[in-house]
Amino acid sequence: MASIFGHMTLGATLGKLLLPERRYVRYWVLAAACAFLPDIDVLGFKFHVAYASLWGHRGLTHSLLAAVMVASAVVGWHRLGHRAGPPLGRLWVLLFLATASHGVLDAMTTGGLGVAIFSPFVLERYFFGFCPIEVSPIGVRQFVGTTVWRVLQSEAIWVALPCAVLLTLQRLFSAQTAAVR
Repeated sequence: MASIFGHMTLGATLGKLLLPERRYVRYWVLAAACAFLPDIDVLGFKFHVAYASLWGHRGLTHSLLAAVMVASAVVGWHRLGHRAGPPLGRLWVLLFLATASHGVLDAMTTGGLGVAIFSPFVLERYFFGFCPIEVSPIGVRQFVGTTVWRVLQSEAIWVALPCAVLLTLQRLFSAQTAAVR
């Protein structure tokens, strides 16, 4: 898996790109949380859920169906309690992409059993042909020493740098658009 830092960086970046106004900063944080949420399945290790099972790590919670369900549930809840906020369709797209991005990053890592992106309809697990992201160990205790530096260096190159480029392009485009007006 990618680390919490990589997942949340991508989620927050998606938030800023899709809801660029500063008043939506709490939705950037929500997108970051949704980007990390699929790793809730690591709790299964405590209950002896097999890694390769539907409910195991990188299984159903990492699927596109789970991303649809998370986005729909959060937007539905938001609609009940809030009158103001971003357009619901745009919020749904943001939360779907943020949650789905988790499986995409994990499928680009150098380890694990792959990602059940089409679960529960297809149980096969996938990696992309291009896997430049160093796999992060599962658990805080293993995330130390040289391992953490390899993971974070990899994510700096393959996650943070592209996110920074996209945010810079957004800022330049916004500044140019404002100057034209």
